[in-house]
Amino acid sequence: MKRRDLLKGTLATGAALSVPAMPKLLAAQPRAGSLRDRKLFALAKEQLDKAGAAIWKRDIVGIADFGLHSARNRFHFVNLERQEVKSYLVSHGTGSDPEHDGWLNNYSNVEGSNATSKGAYVTWEWYVGRYGTSVRLGGLDATNDAALRRYIVMHRAKYAEPSHVTRWGRLGRSNGCFALGEEQFRIALLNLSGGRLLYADTLGLQEDGSVYQRPLPQPAPQSQAPQTQILRPDDPTATQRTNPGVF
Repeated sequence: MKRRDLLKGTLATGAALSVPAMPKLLAAQPRAGSLRDRKLFALAKEQLDKAGAAIWKRDIVGIADFGLHSARNRFHFVNLERQEVKSYLVSHGTGSDPEHDGWLNNYSNVEGSNATSKGAYVTWEWYVGRYGTSVRLGGLDATNDAALRRYIVMHRAKYAEPSHVTRWGRLGRSNGCFALGEEQFRIALLNLSGGRLLYADTLGLQEDGSVYQRPLPQPAPQSQAPQTQILRPDDPTATQRTNPGVF
């Protein structure tokens, strides 16, 4: 082989090696999280944009979905940085559930109503109060702007423990505060306090992304008059037919 032909072959081989290989086409990757989680991500971003400068930590958003029963994990910690959602139990107010059936039936922003208020909140500093360490909340909407003077906070409560659901089938009720169990409140204290967003509304988002449609209550037959049973203080079985730790 002549030297000139050898040189041409070497240059051709080098040129071929210098051309980068074409990348393999990858299949479209699904977006992070389930359909429900993606809806929560979108809602968190929407509410952050609406709140603007009132929120100064925008990594994690708390969303309380009061369209679900209190026995279900309906307090979602939406981590926008990690694209993940973790869900816990949370109580609603007595004024929102006078029947104490575990369903939130109405909201109120009125002082003394003991009801839950809907809307966006900013989480403020920790303080030690009636329920131990608690987190102050500031209402950002007309539907919850009385939160500070109503003392609406996040706090721990025994009636918000998972064991309460196991025994009674529902959580106890607060005075309108976001009450959580001991471990759940510790997580909230570390992840939701200090200038983050907490949003409360009736969403009814189930794990598969569908919206839960609560069945309408059926009226009692006209022929059956409601019966009232009086519980005497000296009745030893009275505590077995009531739900302690309502507040």
